[in-house]
Amino acid sequence: MADANDQKDDLRPEYRREDFPAGFERGKYATSMAEGSNIVRIDPDLIQAFPDSTAVNEALRALLRIAERSARKP
Repeated sequence: MADANDQKDDLRPEYRREDFPAGFERGKYATSMAEGSNIVRIDPDLIQAFPDSTAVNEALRALLRIAERSARKP
């Protein structure tokens, strides 16, 4: 039985564009990934106020409570 270490390494140190007949397309899956994701990017000026997801969630929940209270007032 052949050992996994006995297999020949046939990967080249570098590849050329011609090695891939279909070519490359930058950002090919970016749109579909963004649509199927719930990740939100925080602008750099907000990072200090909201350093992690817990801080963001707490702030958004507080904002929702305020919005709900003001919506109930006549």
